[in-house]
Amino acid sequence: MTDTPVPSGSPSDAADDDVARRLRAAEPVHADDETRILPSQTDDDVVRRLRAAEPVHADDETRILPSQTDDDVVRRLRAAEPVHADDETRILPSQADDGVVRRLRAAGCVFAEDEARLLRAQADGDLLDALVTRRVAGEPLEHVLGWAELAGVRVVVAPGVFVPRRRTTLMVEEATRLARAATAPRPVVVDLCCGTGAVGLVVALRTGDVELHAVDVDPAAVRCAQDNLARVGGRARTGDLTAGLPHELRGRVDVVVANVPYVPTDEVRLLPPESRLHEPVTAVDGGPDGLGLVRRVLSEAASWLARPGHVLVEVAAHQVPDAEQAARAADLVPRTVRDDDLDAVVLVASAR
Repeated sequence: MTDTPVPSGSPSDAADDDVARRLRAAEPVHADDETRILPSQTDDDVVRRLRAAEPVHADDETRILPSQTDDDVVRRLRAAEPVHADDETRILPSQADDGVVRRLRAAGCVFAEDEARLLRAQADGDLLDALVTRRVAGEPLEHVLGWAELAGVRVVVAPGVFVPRRRTTLMVEEATRLARAATAPRPVVVDLCCGTGAVGLVVALRTGDVELHAVDVDPAAVRCAQDNLARVGGRARTGDLTAGLPHELRGRVDVVVANVPYVPTDEVRLLPPESRLHEPVTAVDGGPDGLGLVRRVLSEAASWLARPGHVLVEVAAHQVPDAEQAARAADLVPRTVRDDDLDAVVLVASAR
């Protein structure tokens, strides 16, 4: 995506300015980023169409930025009267003249100013230049920074490891509620296909004293997860789903969270380059219909659950009927939790 000159029209011309053109020209993969703009824009037809698109390819899935409301410039603009709408969408001269911002914008980074601020907070001088070069080359921002956020918790992210997505906040919230309701004095939480271990970590931090175990088939992810889980006394292991769990946990697990891949194989090529080129294919490819790993998790996890016990998996909206059928086939009782704002769907399958 290339930059275009910033017009100096009246507030009524705001829909035609540089910001609007950049957003309207963006591919649907930027849907969630595009809806983090001014409230008046979130109601327009372009945004509604983008939010209605399939959720698996949203650009926010590969970029988790801190809230823009923490930015002093944004706070000042949001506090301005509507008569200053032109100022709200005009890139300030100090930003337009910024070499880092120019490089990021030229590379197609929609929120170049935010990314420049984050990169500058990480480094300066030659190291900053090296980080910008990596980002301009297409590496995910989280890999460049070395961290990401999930539900307000910062986690370490290593290059080549799956980046936690903002929509997974719904899984965290539901898993936390179930862990807190567990009858065991110290609930057992298992994070399968753990990646960075972010889901299990946030559930543990929100629940309190839990016994946390995480498993991933990728050794790089396991190393990353162990770094993150150390703060809550959790343990990460290398293994294929439940094969990586210690046998003594069978029948004792209160909550299983499994943020498994659910993108159909034929659609992996449609993912943003940040995901397609920089995350392991095992973390994004869910098989012919996207539910290969979902079915395995439901089938394998059932015998590890306490009574009551629950398995949570993230799916796309159109996959819900097949996912519920897979839960029933595993002798589990399914229900679905949705959050339209996060564009998230979580299947909860509970032991009878």
